[in-house]
Amino acid sequence: MTVGDYPNYLAVGYLVNQNIIKDLNKLEKIEVVEDINTVIVRSKEETVIDVSNNRKIKTSGCANGTIFDSIIDHIEEVKLESTLKLRADEIFNLYKIINLTPSLYLKSGAIHGCVLCSREKPLVFFEDVGRHNAIDKLAGYMFLNKITSRDKVLYTTGRLTSEMVIKSVMMELPIIASRSGYTAWAVELAKKSNLTMIGRLRGRKFTVLSGNERLVSK
Repeated sequence: MTVGDYPNYLAVGYLVNQNIIKDLNKLEKIEVVEDINTVIVRSKEETVIDVSNNRKIKTSGCANGTIFDSIIDHIEEVKLESTLKLRADEIFNLYKIINLTPSLYLKSGAIHGCVLCSREKPLVFFEDVGRHNAIDKLAGYMFLNKITSRDKVLYTTGRLTSEMVIKSVMMELPIIASRSGYTAWAVELAKKSNLTMIGRLRGRKFTVLSGNERLVSK
């Protein structure tokens, strides 16, 4: 279930976030077959996950996200390393700019957005019915355009769930922020992975749930 834009980014991003493809140089072709709503991704890379034998987990995201259970074992071994530091006023500035940017979210309120930001400004904005699709589009865009992530911030309109944390860690994003709430498992995974997670970002307030060493006063 998707709004249907950027199917190439959505497909590639999902495969990247499931740790199925990792090498851009081995990616041969991305074909969007519109009449059967299918994206075919061809790669010379040997897949480390046998999708036929891995158990799928339906997540709580809008439009039913799906992850393979093997990715959870992989995530628990990852420790994000980043020298990125962010001030509270920089967080509030990003929040203000994003909320003034024209979007489907502002028009309908029934859609989710994921925004890739530098410390100073939003860089790329993707939206979809489910937050898992929006972040997968962003992952695909970053992968195909060789965009580095360790100096970036992710803002999302949706809840901070375990799936959002897992995808953020796979994308090596050091900081994720949301205007919404969060789940206990998401907080646990964020702490294990050294991900800075900020929830309930509204106006001039927010809650730091993990990785507060990346937030500085000056």
